[in-house]
Amino acid sequence: FTIGDFNVTGISTDDPNKFPKSFSLYPNYPNPFNPNTTIRYDLVKKSKVVFIIYNTLGQKVKTLINETQTAGSKSVIWDGTDNTGQSVSSGLFLYTLRVDDIQQSRKMLLIR
Repeated sequence: FTIGDFNVTGISTDDPNKFPKSFSLYPNYPNPFNPNTTIRYDLVKKSKVVFIIYNTLGQKVKTLINETQTAGSKSVIWDGTDNTGQSVSSGLFLYTLRVDDIQQSRKMLLIR
């Protein structure tokens, strides 16, 4: 059949084996940041998601997400506050994404 000036002879689909078998966690942007930063991640299936910010002492600063989410591209914004809503000091922080039983972490720098 024809679409506009193009003659279509067949349709192919992507090989499902090319898709990731796990989630992807991307670097935050901007980094360094002030006053907030965005962190993107991808889920390949409906999953239990826990997203936590830690300081360099390993102390939990803020839980951003603790819920089941559907598959797809997602993002979360951290505004540099802790679980009580107080602004945290400048410094290096780790953000950790746990999806079901798999976990990844990355570093980010807050400059006040």
